[in-house]
Order: sequence, then C-alpha cells, then structure tokens
Amino acid sequence: MRILLAGGSKSGKTSLAQDIAIKLSNGGPRYYWATMEPTDREDDDRIERHIADRAGLGFVTVERGRALLSGELPPDDAAVLFDSVTALLANEMFGAGFDPDAPERALNELLALSEKCADFVCVADEVFRDGAVYDETTETYRRGLAAILRGLAESFDTVAEVACGIPKLYKGGLPE
Repeated sequence: MRILLAGGSKSGKTSLAQDIAIKLSNGGPRYYWATMEPTDREDDDRIERHIADRAGLGFVTVERGRALLSGELPPDDAAVLFDSVTALLANEMFGAGFDPDAPERALNELLALSEKCADFVCVADEVFRDGAVYDETTETYRRGLAAILRGLAESFDTVAEVACGIPKLYKGGLPE
C-alpha cells in the first residue's frame, strides 16, 4: 500500500504515519526514511525529538536526503515511513546550487522507491495555502513540490490531508 499524508507544519502527519507504518508492517521490518539535512541547532533538536518519538517502535532509520536510490534500500517486505518530500525537494533543489530539474527527478525516485517495498507511507508539508507571492526561486520550489504531490497522489493508493492528527481522505482508505 502506498499512502501520501500531507498537511501543515505540526499537523500530526508524522505521528499518524508512524501509527500507519506499524499497522502495515504487521510485525515485519519497518523503516523510517529521514530526509532532513540539519543546518543548525534547531534542526538537530527536531531530529532528536523525532528519534525519541519513535524509540522502542522498531524502526530502522535510513538517513538519506537526496539521491534516494543510490544506497542500500530497505528489504522488499518492509513498511517504509518516508519523512519528508518537502525536505527531499529542498535538498535536491538547493543542496548544490539551484537545480530547477529537481522536482521531476525527486518524483521519479520517490515513485521508484515506493514500488520497492511492501508499504510506503509518505509525509509532505503543504506550503501553498498562505496566498502570498514569493520571489521566483521560492515560487519555483512551491510549484515543484505541488507537482511532486500531484504525481504521488495520482499513483498512490491513499491520499489524505492531516490536521490536528486527523486525516481527511481524498483517495483510498487507511488500514484499520
């Protein structure tokens, strides 16, 4: 099963994704694919909180924020929680200078990765609702993220928006 959970910052997406990945794994291998590449103490603190949140839940952590298919991959029978598309695109688009082709590459890699495991729960921030107009680089990022989410939504089994930890389903269903 491939699931996309999108929502605002601190909306409960990751906690819900953890619960779903645990259910889907049914006692089998579960992986937490972390994409954040820390740049300051605040990022380090956030990573530490996420690690503490999933302590004892049986997740193996993969820390790879770009070039998703370049290293060892989880086993075929794994449930993977991928957190997050938002950070992945930032890493790919801005990590080594501005790369306007990053959204298409990121989408293709996400789709390929999602097909290599039994279950894939993908988290993404919505950065589209404020109505503000930003500089061209930021708008290119926002359009790229939107294109990735549309591509994932088209391909995935389930698509939900999360607010206050509560999913609003747009496509498919969630495991019981």
